[in-house]
Amino acid sequence: MSVHWEHFPHEADMGVRGVGATKAQAFEQVALALTAVVTELGTIEPRQPIEVECEAPDDELLLADWLNTLIFEMSARKMLFSRFSVRLDGQHLHGRAWGEPVDRARHQPAVEIKGATYTSLRVAQENGEWVAQTVVDV
Repeated sequence: MSVHWEHFPHEADMGVRGVGATKAQAFEQVALALTAVVTELGTIEPRQPIEVECEAPDDELLLADWLNTLIFEMSARKMLFSRFSVRLDGQHLHGRAWGEPVDRARHQPAVEIKGATYTSLRVAQENGEWVAQTVVDV
């Protein structure tokens, strides 16, 4: 088993997927995939933490809320994040994201993500691994 993130093609938008041994790890990995749509992860220093709280009636909606909250935080704070920590308590997510203010010269952001969609939205355990995925509107 490998904990990782990846992109998958989806028409004009971009699919993001996180895989982990736990559901929380999959949520952390899909957040990395989200940031990697914007810029190279290695260019972002995890200097400043922010706290995130989300709650939803099911895992899929919780994933969409988590990603949309991160997209909002990136836009409002003009930051990029390269490290994530997620703790799940039922349908409540306690998250932390570490990052830094956008430096256009160093980060060279490729796109601005508008939001996580419900297209291909899935949180499931398969073959002993957790997968969390959706399509983001760019």
